[in-house]
Amino acid sequence: MPKSVTKVIGILTAGGDCPGLNAAIRGIGKAALGKYGMQVVGISSGYEGLISNQTRLLTDHDFSGILTTGGTILGSSREKPFAKGESEDVSTGEKPAIIHDNYRKLGLDCLVTLGGNGTQTTAFRLSQLGMNVLGLPKTIDNDLEETDVSFGFHSAVDIATEAIDRLHTTAASHNRIMVVEVMGHKAGWLALFSGVAGGGDVILIPEIPYKPSVIARHLMNRARLGKRFSIVVVAEGALSTKDAEEKERNKKKGRKDKNKSKPHAPSSGYRLAAEIEEHTGLETRVTVLGYLQRGGIPSPYDRLMATRFGTEAVRLLAQGKYNRMVVFKNGEVTNVPIEKVAGRTKHVPPDYELIECARLVGTCFGDE
Repeated sequence: MPKSVTKVIGILTAGGDCPGLNAAIRGIGKAALGKYGMQVVGISSGYEGLISNQTRLLTDHDFSGILTTGGTILGSSREKPFAKGESEDVSTGEKPAIIHDNYRKLGLDCLVTLGGNGTQTTAFRLSQLGMNVLGLPKTIDNDLEETDVSFGFHSAVDIATEAIDRLHTTAASHNRIMVVEVMGHKAGWLALFSGVAGGGDVILIPEIPYKPSVIARHLMNRARLGKRFSIVVVAEGALSTKDAEEKERNKKKGRKDKNKSKPHAPSSGYRLAAEIEEHTGLETRVTVLGYLQRGGIPSPYDRLMATRFGTEAVRLLAQGKYNRMVVFKNGEVTNVPIEKVAGRTKHVPPDYELIECARLVGTCFGDE
């Protein structure tokens, strides 16, 4: 058995669940146990489990049969130990101190964190306390910096595209405009990819504020050309130019976003549908995909990607290379310092090739 610098690792999954988490856990666990003889400690419910010490030793049996299952065998939570209410000084915050203490009591050489922006930002801050961490990029939003793709994204695109495909027949049967709302608070990768794959006539993403009048003109032009229905794909974080300007003003003045401060405020899909009906008088219906995008079995692509990320993580662990995140860049699985990822969001560039591709086939982004 090859020698390994790392002897004991902890694994946690934090934030929203997504397809591929179990495949990644399996990739880490089977390689760590079978190849290098490491001990693998499973931590339940994300960072909450490190605070309350909900842990157990994992065996090869735990990794059997989970490659194709959705969700996470470890459970997850959105616990943020450095959130407001805790000390901003990482050396004195109560929850971070408890995590650091439990990390030492468990005898961990490294904490492996599977998650998105919040998870990896927390991992980086824990590394500043002297803990070794290693991140794997998980998010259906695909908005983690430094990696071309995160596992979970491909499966979510498949699910959202299938939903759009199914809505085409209903839209055609009833001569309606169908608005499909997909996830993506800050970045529009999911809306863009599923919108193009599903033949969306209008695609709205957070990076490109839209004008309702532009969308209305596009939809009315389609109607005049005899096209009896239209499909509009909108990311949950998409905003009109008016709302985007107001949000920016509020941000500068330190005010809360008006929609976030109202727990039952209409989502982007319903706001957009009302705007479309107001400007066109055309019958409009809304489908919010919600958690359907995060559930179910992972696509073969995500199983492969999660397994590759997991085994690459173990190679780094064996060499004692910590405080990094495994990434996929330019067709290769590699790694970067986790500080390059923490607190950053990967947005869709305005000149992104797929946006231009969509515009060339007549897709409207609400800006021109």
